[in-house]
Amino acid sequence: MANPFTLGVASGEPMPDGVVLWTRLAVDPLNADPLRPGGMTPRAVEVRWQLAEDERFTQGLRQGTIQALPTWAHSVHVRVAGLKPGTDYFYRFRASGNLSPVGRTRTADDPAAARPVRFAVANCQRYEHGFYTAYRHLAAERPDVVFHVGDYIYESRQSAAVVRPLGPVPGEVSRLHEYRLRYARYRTDPDLQAAHAAAPWVSTWDDHEVLDNYRGRGDGSAAFLRRRGAAYQAYYENQPLRVRPQNGNLQMFRRRTYGLVADFMVLDVRQHRDAGSMLGAAQEQWLMSRLLTSPVRWRVLVQPLFFARRFVPGPPPNLRPDSWDGHQDQRARILSANVSGLVVFSGDVHNFWAGDLKADFLNPASATVGVEFVGSSISSRPPQTDGPAVLAANPHLKFFDDRRGYLSCVAGPDELRVAVRAVDFVDRKGAPVQTVAEFLTKGDGLTSENTSSK
Repeated sequence: MANPFTLGVASGEPMPDGVVLWTRLAVDPLNADPLRPGGMTPRAVEVRWQLAEDERFTQGLRQGTIQALPTWAHSVHVRVAGLKPGTDYFYRFRASGNLSPVGRTRTADDPAAARPVRFAVANCQRYEHGFYTAYRHLAAERPDVVFHVGDYIYESRQSAAVVRPLGPVPGEVSRLHEYRLRYARYRTDPDLQAAHAAAPWVSTWDDHEVLDNYRGRGDGSAAFLRRRGAAYQAYYENQPLRVRPQNGNLQMFRRRTYGLVADFMVLDVRQHRDAGSMLGAAQEQWLMSRLLTSPVRWRVLVQPLFFARRFVPGPPPNLRPDSWDGHQDQRARILSANVSGLVVFSGDVHNFWAGDLKADFLNPASATVGVEFVGSSISSRPPQTDGPAVLAANPHLKFFDDRRGYLSCVAGPDELRVAVRAVDFVDRKGAPVQTVAEFLTKGDGLTSENTSSK
């Protein structure tokens, strides 16, 4: 067999005693034959995995075998348990005499630990819009964990202005083999592979993993539900998730807790959504219960969409209905819990923003009940946005920057710090990264440091 590890390796879903290890075999990743995704023959392949506490695989070695099945596009998801909390590990795979690259992962901290947690937040990486240089810089930081808040792929047809072509399926994707090809196109990128190999990931989706601006069951047709089911399966096949899709659904809302410092509540704003609810009743009940009972310092919502009120001057709609402004009652219920240490991380809008969350957004003097940080895109082009005008119309919003990049964060027992890490261009390789703003919160609103927005 030729090298089957063309899509790299990844890990994810860290817990204090375990992680998920991932790879997907693909000897010809862009092979367009629906019956041979990744150019693989339709038979099971035995894959050996190894995990150790050192890169030479001599200390604390664990190993085993797993079958890569054609049903799941020869992806493997190894759930390793019995590990030490808050510990770096290294892993690799072997198949048909070929050895994969080595990845680094890390377990979550012990439930009683108070050690600061280093994490990054990224989103929106439309392939043809530019290079993933920001991911190369993120990988060099080797955070404890990376949170991806949606639009990992774009289902859309290739845009008119192309930095690099999509390849064999330039049109809109809607069937399983097409989604698989689109993921393969994205995952062949070396910078994305480096970011996955540098740290465990915890991901959630937005809309473009299925269809732009879709809600829940879409139009309710059998055709849409087949499409959604295919998209969810391809998402699972290409992410280090703990659970598989069942009956066209995939359980996505969950929490990942780091000691006594941070409770990361990862939300699904698409699958359970309808005209009256962003989250659906069951997810909202789960979230509210966790917000009110979590014993940690920081209650962190990890989700795709702009959470704070954002009035955009100009032609209507001035409040974007696809954001939380389209579900103000549910947002108000979350904020009315008035829990300490509420922090929201968002994405979607292809620009950086930061601001305070208010008990009443229409009254700037009302209580500050949390903070929000919105990460820009890795490569997706930004919309035309008059940042200064939006800031002026929304006193609770404090910062805007229109460059590409990610958020680099540290949550500690006393404060949470966020660095806005940006690159000036993605239309060619080699962009340096810079910190264009730094923020901290101690639970009573934002304080900015070294801010130089563009």
